[in-house]
Amino acid sequence: MKEDSKTLTKGELQVMNILWEKRHATVAEAVEAFAEPRPAYNTVLTFLRILEEKGFVGHRKESRLYVYHPAVQKGEYTRMYMKEVRDNLFGGSAKSLISFFAEEENLSAGEVQELITLLSTMKNEE
Repeated sequence: MKEDSKTLTKGELQVMNILWEKRHATVAEAVEAFAEPRPAYNTVLTFLRILEEKGFVGHRKESRLYVYHPAVQKGEYTRMYMKEVRDNLFGGSAKSLISFFAEEENLSAGEVQELITLLSTMKNEE
C-alpha cells in the first residue's frame, strides 16, 4: 500500500467492503453486490483500478476476466484509519477518542459497564 494513499474515499470504501465480504469478485459481481441504484460497470471498474494503484486490491486473470481480491485486510485498514483519527483529531490520545465516542453515542449504563469490563480485562492481560 502506498504511504500517501492510506485513506479511502466513500466509493472506494464501498467497493472494498464488497471485496472484504466476498473475498474476490469480477467487476460485474461487484456491481451486482451494490444496493439499488447500482453504480455503472465503468464506475466500479475505475474504483477497482484506483484501489489497485493504491495497493488495496490485486487481481488475477481467469480466461478473459479479471478477478479482484483485497490486498489489505479490513482489520489492517481499520487499525490504520483509527490510528490516523486518534493522532489527527485527538492529539494521539486514545482516552480522548474513547471519551468522545462514549459521549457522542449516549451510551447506556450497560454499555459503559461493558466498556469498563473490556478495558479491565485488557489491562489484566498485560
